[in-house]
Amino acid sequence: MSISEHRVWGDERGMLVALESMIDVPFDIKRIFYIYGTHPELYRGNHSHYKTKQYLIAVNGTCKVTLDDGENKITYDLNTPNCGLLQEPLVWGVMHDFSPDCVLLVLASEHYDDADYIRSYSEFIQEVGK
Repeated sequence: MSISEHRVWGDERGMLVALESMIDVPFDIKRIFYIYGTHPELYRGNHSHYKTKQYLIAVNGTCKVTLDDGENKITYDLNTPNCGLLQEPLVWGVMHDFSPDCVLLVLASEHYDDADYIRSYSEFIQEVGK
């Protein structure tokens, strides 16, 4: 679990960050979604996945992401649009402390499948303890 920094290309016209599957993002991207308009005092996430990997980027504004593998809990600051955070399967993720202008982009390795979600922290702890 760590933040990866990506190369920024830019000139007087603006900035560009390019991400490619299996090069910059360590999986084939099957789903993309973004979170915005989130109240700073509310949490998003609060779940884990059995098989989905996620790559999180604050493309605007800032937020924090706390990842928990059942033994280690680390909070990351996502505060620049050229840095991404990989969330592996069977890692509990909580997104929080959103700035009012935050847009959190999430790249996912799998299509949406409700059965892939672990929504109870106690069930997550049982699963990672197997």
